[in-house]
Amino acid sequence: MSQNTSSQISIKIFRESIDKYHLIDEVDQVFENPYPTDSLEYLLYRKNWIDTVQWHYEDLIRDPEIDPVEGMKLKRLIDTSNQDRTDTVEFIDSYFLHQYKDTTVQKDATVNSESPAWALDRLSILELKIYHMEEEANRQEASESHREKCHAKLQVLLSQREDLSLAIDQLLEDIANGSKYMKVYKQMKMYNDEDTNPVLYKDKS
Repeated sequence: MSQNTSSQISIKIFRESIDKYHLIDEVDQVFENPYPTDSLEYLLYRKNWIDTVQWHYEDLIRDPEIDPVEGMKLKRLIDTSNQDRTDTVEFIDSYFLHQYKDTTVQKDATVNSESPAWALDRLSILELKIYHMEEEANRQEASESHREKCHAKLQVLLSQREDLSLAIDQLLEDIANGSKYMKVYKQMKMYNDEDTNPVLYKDKS
């Protein structure tokens, strides 16, 4: 992936994933990744697919008439999806750590508050917001007032995408030239761990 256009390439991949999902528009459809398994593109496509499926899980679970048993099943699926999302973000950061491992870090280099992968995570979710806000802004059966409000929100999201894309590209450029360095902390989620969640480990004692 070209560093100078990394955010734009990422957006392209995210949109490919979103468009592919909506051809069938079912949360349980078969996932097929078109990119080589050892590539960053593969991870980005997988990352957005997880986000896209979870977006629709979140829609489904908000049905006020959902069966409680089905709702709990969805909650479990969302939990699993969140863990997959976190794992994939960490794989993406590992890719960048390897890519820049031989970079000479400048003496006055600083660490960024957010790693490249977590910034790309936000960009992936932002692309989903843009896709669905576009749908609402163009939904013909909706009122004109609704479409106008959604169109105004869409402009904000597009501006946010421009700003976030620039920030990501600048961060990667700074890491490449050694003016910033990566320091990645693994997400220590406790609620899925049988050794740290009291509800899970109370029956083991």
